[in-house]
Amino acid sequence: MNYTSDNRTILTLDAGGTNLVFTAVRGSEQVVEEITMPTHGDDLEKCMTSIFDGFSQVKSKLKVKPVAISFAFPGPADYPNGIIGDLPNLPAFRGGVALGPALEEKFGLPVFINNDGDLYAYGEAIAGFLPYVNDLLERSGSPKRYKNLLGLTLGTGFGAGIVNDGKLYLGDNADSAEIWLLRSKLNPSMNVEEDVSIRAVRRAYAREVGIEFEKSPTPKEIFEIAVGKLAGNKHAALRSFQKMAEAAGDAISNVITLIDGLVVIGGGLAGAADVFLPHLVNEMNGYFVGSDGNRFHRLSSKTYNLENEDEMKKFLKGKTKEIPVYGTSKKIKYDPEMRIGVGISKIGTSKAISIGAYAFALSMLDAVDQKV
Repeated sequence: MNYTSDNRTILTLDAGGTNLVFTAVRGSEQVVEEITMPTHGDDLEKCMTSIFDGFSQVKSKLKVKPVAISFAFPGPADYPNGIIGDLPNLPAFRGGVALGPALEEKFGLPVFINNDGDLYAYGEAIAGFLPYVNDLLERSGSPKRYKNLLGLTLGTGFGAGIVNDGKLYLGDNADSAEIWLLRSKLNPSMNVEEDVSIRAVRRAYAREVGIEFEKSPTPKEIFEIAVGKLAGNKHAALRSFQKMAEAAGDAISNVITLIDGLVVIGGGLAGAADVFLPHLVNEMNGYFVGSDGNRFHRLSSKTYNLENEDEMKKFLKGKTKEIPVYGTSKKIKYDPEMRIGVGISKIGTSKAISIGAYAFALSMLDAVDQKV
């Protein structure tokens, strides 16, 4: 569905451990200035007061009545029923808090809550990476088009969302795309998030240079060391991102082989793509070894780095040719190359999540209308 020209307004929230940022979206664009409130993650009454006040202030700035509230909130949660579970970083919510129903009672609006990784992927599928790549393919004359997307967020954690043929895949327990719980290639007894996250990059750098983790630079500083903008151990900085890319590329390969679609990366670590993305793509283009000792590609499709100009050209060109339609004088375009493109968000993580929350609410409202 294309909601970029829809005139309905949705109240949204970006929920963090420190601050809650509220706004409203119409036609996939922010229509009021953001309002920031403290989270008070260890005090339920203060936290709920911040949430109520934030949405009330945004609503008061609108000239039209909003049709719903939709936002991302950390899990675990029973998202369809709006119940937040035992959050490690927001202890006030432990034991289960019916956040969605409370907001519905307060504002008299339907409320939709989801995981940020899911909403990120949905936003990228609607107004970000998916239409961006398909537009490039169309303008290049390629018959190839994509309908499926794996969206990834690399930052404090390693999150993901899956869009299948325009629909957000949620799962029966609202617990799909939990990529952070895959086994790490680098440390098989650990989950992959321990090797694909801000702390992982800092830990890897600290290990390489022989310092304590607490003294390790931030990933931004490690990136600047890697590209020569800051003094430091350049080799260690490059290795830190390379190891993260190896673990991430392995996990992504395990997921994408079941999905078969484009891959887009957002989150705080995406800014270091110049140093880690080539290694990530190389991992996806790696090999398995059969029992006979022969190597074969781990993925059926070739993976292209769409942030590299030469690889983008090859991706767009593919192997397109014309073949005859048997029994006629007609010919048809045919591209036999199976391929996957991996790239970085063009609209930014926050905007993608906001668009995803907006579109998800409207899609749910429209689904209800169609049933009536």
